[in-house]
Amino acid sequence: MPVTRIELESRERQILAPYAQLSSETRGRIHDEPPPEWRTAFQRDRDRVIHSRAFRRLEYKTQVFLNGTGDHLRTRLTHTIEVAAISRNMARALRLNEDLAETIALAHDLGHSPFGHTGEETLDRLMRKHGGFNHNRQSLRVIEELEQKYPRFLGLNLSWEVREGLSKHQSTFPAPPAGKTIDFEHRQPSIEAQIANLADEVTYYSHDLDDGLESGLLDEKRLLREVEVWSSAAKKVRKDFGKLPDESRRYYTIREIIDQQVSDVVNTTEDAIRAARVDSADAVRACAKPLVRYSPQRKRANLELRKFLYKNLYYNPGVAGPNNRAAKMLGEVFNYLLAHPDETPTAVQRRAQIEGWERAVCDHIAGMTDRYCIHEHQRLFGLEFIS
Repeated sequence: MPVTRIELESRERQILAPYAQLSSETRGRIHDEPPPEWRTAFQRDRDRVIHSRAFRRLEYKTQVFLNGTGDHLRTRLTHTIEVAAISRNMARALRLNEDLAETIALAHDLGHSPFGHTGEETLDRLMRKHGGFNHNRQSLRVIEELEQKYPRFLGLNLSWEVREGLSKHQSTFPAPPAGKTIDFEHRQPSIEAQIANLADEVTYYSHDLDDGLESGLLDEKRLLREVEVWSSAAKKVRKDFGKLPDESRRYYTIREIIDQQVSDVVNTTEDAIRAARVDSADAVRACAKPLVRYSPQRKRANLELRKFLYKNLYYNPGVAGPNNRAAKMLGEVFNYLLAHPDETPTAVQRRAQIEGWERAVCDHIAGMTDRYCIHEHQRLFGLEFIS
């Protein structure tokens, strides 16, 4: 017999921990829809994210290096897929709802601007007098308003738990749909959302190292001398495998870093859950601090790694130079479209009537891929972008 949603929900109740978020207990959607027959609510949400236009555009958005810089360097899409995979692994280990954690991970960067964090900072500066710009808030705008696929509502109409997971701060937690209530102090998102948030960090710690080495901007010898996270993983790989070719050695070292990070988070989180004595998903939300965390030792080691990456990769002229030039170009396109509203697409002009020209143009540019923004600049100014 085919497996129905009812059977899938029953399996969740049998397998998942008492503090996991059950799909059968979702607070629902803003717009009522008949439940799916063969999927849970969160599985439907995951599919809607994957089929969105915003998700497809991530393929052509910068992670660290400008899109198109190298065939093996990560894009915002490959980063997102890696975050989703690590989220599922950690959620499974802790008997949490894998589908919810994965969906939040897949959606977490839908609102990211072109040209990575440099592009985000540029848009935030340009929008300072008009509410600013933050890619987390923009991801919510994408799923609630900007995706326009369905005949009866704007956005993707995702479940409240996914929308909650995309809210990074208490002040932005979404209100529940009509008829649903919150009868606790809402201090934290679900534990699945906490998993997705930390999986994002685990991913860029490890894979930005990988891309930095691939590009030649980072040096293994310096990593061995200066970064505990790298040196401990490299020693373990050498002990297990001896001397390896360069590509295999780097791959296994990155893999070992991820394994160590995931193991640390799972074990530390399990201890935190036990100490907090949470017995429901809403008890997690009422906790004063997140339950998903690193051990103090791993947190200190990651801080050392973070400082090293900023100094030697993110602020490296080979990364910062092209990103800064691209962000300057983004600003020029923004200012041009504000000054020439008749040259904006019809959809932008319609949105401007509702939220003003600044926000409408910001939404338009935030949705651009790197290459589309570059092409727009060439069209408007006739200048070739040199990375």
